Amino acid sequence: MNLLSHPSYDKASPEKRALVCNGCGAAGAKFDFVPDTIWGLPIREACFRHDWRYSIGITEQEKFVADLEFLNNLLILINDAKGFTATMLRIPRRRRALKYYSMVVSFGDSAFWAGK
Repeated sequence: MNLLSHPSYDKASPEKRALVCNGCGAAGAKFDFVPDTIWGLPIREACFRHDWRYSIGITEQEKFVADLEFLNNLLILINDAKGFTATMLRIPRRRRALKYYSMVVSFGDSAFWAGK
């Protein structure tokens, strides 16, 4: 898997990652209404890397990079998926990826700035 990430993500232990990375959706949300899949395609790893970037970022530019990297990782997962179903769902999955991206751009500020 050739997903983008901050170098510190790759160096972190699984235990350290587990403290930061909760998957798709806001940590501590009352309801987990954000799926970890897009039309059946697992995207949790892209969400983990996005969580990590949010945890280490301290500037508006770093939030921008985190969100853009998230979109790129979603598109990598979508484009790398193989098989007939993957081909048939490529366009709807890309559209959904853009929705995930627009949601973190529009509503991710509180998660990004939490504890900073």
